[in-house]
Amino acid sequence: MTTGARGYGEGGVDAILSAETVAAEAQSLAAGGISSEAVLALAGAEPLLTVKGLHAGYGKMEILHGVDLAVGAGAGLCLVGPNGAGKSTLLHAIFGFADIFSGHIEIDGREVTALKPDEKLRDAGIAYILQDNSVFPDMTVEENLLMGGYLLSDRRAARQAAERIFDKYDRLAARRRQRAGALSGGERRLLEISRALIMEPRILLVDEPSIGLEPRFIDMVFEILEDLRRNEQKTILMVEQNAKRGLEFADIGYVLVSGRLAMAAPGADLLDDPAVGRLFLGG
Repeated sequence: MTTGARGYGEGGVDAILSAETVAAEAQSLAAGGISSEAVLALAGAEPLLTVKGLHAGYGKMEILHGVDLAVGAGAGLCLVGPNGAGKSTLLHAIFGFADIFSGHIEIDGREVTALKPDEKLRDAGIAYILQDNSVFPDMTVEENLLMGGYLLSDRRAARQAAERIFDKYDRLAARRRQRAGALSGGERRLLEISRALIMEPRILLVDEPSIGLEPRFIDMVFEILEDLRRNEQKTILMVEQNAKRGLEFADIGYVLVSGRLAMAAPGADLLDDPAVGRLFLGG
């Protein structure tokens, strides 16, 4: 009798894979590595965001070991891999939350590696959407949105941006005077995404958008992200625990293993890869 288990994605598996087994088997995927030329080719002729030979971590601990990344305007990229592979650290490094030991981060060819998080948001158009519940529960929905414009010198610009959000999302408009702590999980995630839009970023770093949500709210969140990508040309770089859903969304998928880029391919190709399916997609 086989034992069914839930994997990283949707569907059952015939045997339980421990985290240690996934990590060990994933190492075989990293044997060949991915060339920087192949990374650039996947992104197309003119990548918007480029990461070159990034070594980064926290304090003296190096977690990323020479990672390359490239993604174009209006494209989606999903990072998958075993726990501890460095997926969230890569987002942190791009935004300025992690320590960078060497390597380069460029936006449209402009070096932004050393910019602080507020400078990345204001001057480079990069916004970070945290995986944890980051709304201010005792503030209203409107007040939470306005907090997204804290770097704007003109408060009228923040209010105008908030009104555009309310025009776009009826769910938030109907609750603008309510405390954010009273929102459903899906509405809170919508508020977190919307707050990041106040500064009109070009790039959204989205860490685990589906975590803790019911399936109906997961659908809603991915529909919102798809709309931002296709209709507003937002570039979305995502870490997603539901690897199947993330790769279905993404134009490009990366597999990180032990802080190195093990695989890079169109999202659909990684979905069809047997090794990726066994280790990360639940079947």
